[in-house]
Amino acid sequence: MNDVHASQPSGPPIPLASVGVARVRKPLRVRRPGRTVTLSAEFDVMVDLPASRKGSDLSRNAELLAEVVDQTSSRPASSLEDVCTSIARQLLARHPSARTSTVQSSAEYFRRRGLRPGARSFEDYRILASARAVRRGRRIETARGIGAEAVGMTACPCAMETCRRALQAEFPALRDPRLAAMPIVTHNQRNRTRLVIELTQDGAVEVDDLIELIEDAQSSPTYAILKRGDEGRVVLDAHRSPRFVEDVVRGVLGRVVQRFPQLPDDAIATVESISEESIHKYDVRASARVRLGRLRAGR
Repeated sequence: MNDVHASQPSGPPIPLASVGVARVRKPLRVRRPGRTVTLSAEFDVMVDLPASRKGSDLSRNAELLAEVVDQTSSRPASSLEDVCTSIARQLLARHPSARTSTVQSSAEYFRRRGLRPGARSFEDYRILASARAVRRGRRIETARGIGAEAVGMTACPCAMETCRRALQAEFPALRDPRLAAMPIVTHNQRNRTRLVIELTQDGAVEVDDLIELIEDAQSSPTYAILKRGDEGRVVLDAHRSPRFVEDVVRGVLGRVVQRFPQLPDDAIATVESISEESIHKYDVRASARVRLGRLRAGR
């Protein structure tokens, strides 16, 4: 059979950075502390394409992904990022003409959370993973990413202080210095923040730690089940910790170096935070990408 994929391209002979299968959904069994969970994961599985080839053998990507995922039915994977790394390495073996491979994945993830024992429920989060493999002669180098996304809330510190001054003018008793730290009304945002740690060396990162770190940097976590008293507690907690979206990003980065002292200086933390505004007709976004060594040095 004539291999059309290996023929010369019909257009300009330009190398392509990535070609592959995208948004492939698979059930993936993964070991978690004290339990095994089945993730509904979505994968993008790619390799580069040299200028001399018309197309990539995409069935190899799909077959490899199916094989690796099927193996987890009897032997659960240690983590989503380990699955991505294994696929990335094997892609280069199945695509001899490729020099690089990339695998990206995301999955719904549930944790039992709540303000008190009687109001706990499975809260939904998103876990993120990626891997990149590069062929250097006979050696294959890999890098991997581990991340999470959490939805919480923020309370605007600027509007809070503006309201404080207005209310102090209307109610002079609020000028009492003893009330200076009292939370005042402000507008709120639903905040969506994701953090990804990129590693070229070995290093353990627990996704539950990433989620807790993100929620700690927001004004408050949010919950599926809230009774009246619980609602009041969440609102007060958020207004006691008013934060801009910029504060959330910087707060996440500061907590990364505290939570993961074992990670190498060349590890990279990428944070993106989006606040869905309540009084504006737009959202606010902030992001940063920093090496941990730079964070530790305070630069």
